[in-house]
Amino acid sequence: MRAWGDRHVVAGYRGVASPRWRPAAAVAAAAALPLVICAAAARPALAAGGYIVTATIEVGTGPDGAAVDPTTHTAYVTNVHDDTVSVIDETTGTVTATIGVGGGPLTVAADPTTHTAYVTNGGNGTVSVIDGTTSTVTALIKVGSGPDGVAVDSTSHTAYVANGGAGTVSVIDGTTNAVTATIAVGAGPDGVAVDPTSHTAYVANGGASTVSVIDGTTNAVTATIAVGADPDGVAVDPTSHTAYVANAGAGTVSVIDETTRAVTATIAVGADPSAVAVDPTLQTAYVANLAGTVSVIDETTGTVTATVPVGADPSGVAVDPTLHTAYVTNENASTVSVISVAQPAPVTTVTSSRNPSTFGQDVTFTATIGPADGGTITFSSGSTVLCRAVSLTNVSGSTYHGTCTTRILPAGRDTITAVYPGDASYATSTGGLTQIVAQAPTALTARIRLSPRLALILTARLTAGRPLSGQPVSFSTGHTHLCTPRTNTRGVATCVLAGPQICLLEPDSHPIRASYPGSADYRPSSATATCRPWFRRQLSFGAS
Repeated sequence: MRAWGDRHVVAGYRGVASPRWRPAAAVAAAAALPLVICAAAARPALAAGGYIVTATIEVGTGPDGAAVDPTTHTAYVTNVHDDTVSVIDETTGTVTATIGVGGGPLTVAADPTTHTAYVTNGGNGTVSVIDGTTSTVTALIKVGSGPDGVAVDSTSHTAYVANGGAGTVSVIDGTTNAVTATIAVGAGPDGVAVDPTSHTAYVANGGASTVSVIDGTTNAVTATIAVGADPDGVAVDPTSHTAYVANAGAGTVSVIDETTRAVTATIAVGADPSAVAVDPTLQTAYVANLAGTVSVIDETTGTVTATVPVGADPSGVAVDPTLHTAYVTNENASTVSVISVAQPAPVTTVTSSRNPSTFGQDVTFTATIGPADGGTITFSSGSTVLCRAVSLTNVSGSTYHGTCTTRILPAGRDTITAVYPGDASYATSTGGLTQIVAQAPTALTARIRLSPRLALILTARLTAGRPLSGQPVSFSTGHTHLCTPRTNTRGVATCVLAGPQICLLEPDSHPIRASYPGSADYRPSSATATCRPWFRRQLSFGAS
């Protein structure tokens, strides 16, 4: 939403000070911004005081308002220039639907019990009702002039619409989609919020610098509270019964005690705060500052604990209290920044049962991680997964470990990593080490035997603690190569000499040498065998 001082009357309503409603010079200046901001958004955001922008989602042109249905994990974003609403799946961070609504949609509110969204169309004085299950507009409700803020009482299924051009609030019955009351409030009402536990609505009157308090049971204004200059956005924490008002003209947030209806604190935030949303579980308030930041307020201390840079001209913010995620509309970037709590990152260390080791040996890796609260861990060697999703075992306190035993590591310097995927409480964590794996020694034995047909059969058996199959073994005598067979499943390589090759085995010839050249994982080895004298006599007899 926009501050009162930045709004302009267009076609009978106070349009937002976006490029759609600004003078031509301002439109040209704003139009140049998205290209710059998109380039900056490509770089990962850094944590700011424990909060981080985890995603930037492209939506329609001129996104302004945002709302979340925490039961379906769906975010709704109004796009002022497109007359549309973008529907975002929070689990995937993608836009799943774009819904056409009325002219100049400004803000949106969601009823999580009926999965219904209400969109204020500032350009034609209506509210579009969206069925969240089908992503379709099911009704168009006529309200006051220049409708801006909207809020829903999810227990009574009542929507409250702040009509900025009329100085009123329209009350809509969510079951009939009918306006049941029109309540006069202060000048230029911008934002509205509801406490569903007390059925009380709070309306920020931008033109009067006040907040009107409406009793939802009687539809009467029961109090008017003075706040800072140009109040724009307002949010309620129903657990602490506290209202937060973003004062755009003062750069502050007024904190209102709902019980006493008094301002108990005024918190300085960024320049031109336009919207505020609350995570009641974490007791955290998020304030969208048009200067390009989001101020994060700790409700318990009333202090700003973080300032998170986002896109250009952030104008709206909504929170999913179940995921503790905030969605910020960046109007002049046509994006939504997703802010999450920066989870603590555990430390993961990895040790080896033997380092260096030999190829083929069992090696057990132990990963120790802390702090953590259980889960799994995956071990890899380079791109090869060794042990997937190993269950972690508690060691003590918040320290856990997991083990992985393998014998498939290749010889050389192997990079071992253990990756903890993280969970709702802790971020991902990776640890590792370099495992030195030596080539395995091999043993080769050779023999010669005479076949019944007077052929010489040369055999060699290759082992490395077990028979090695598929490996090349070369037979030679002197400088003469005889053959190079491969070992079978028993590790035996066989070569048959017949005919002219037998002449190589004369009494003065060299012994036969069997040689294994080795491989990346195995060392080379060799052996010799000598033709027995009676082999030669038999061969000579056969030749004569």
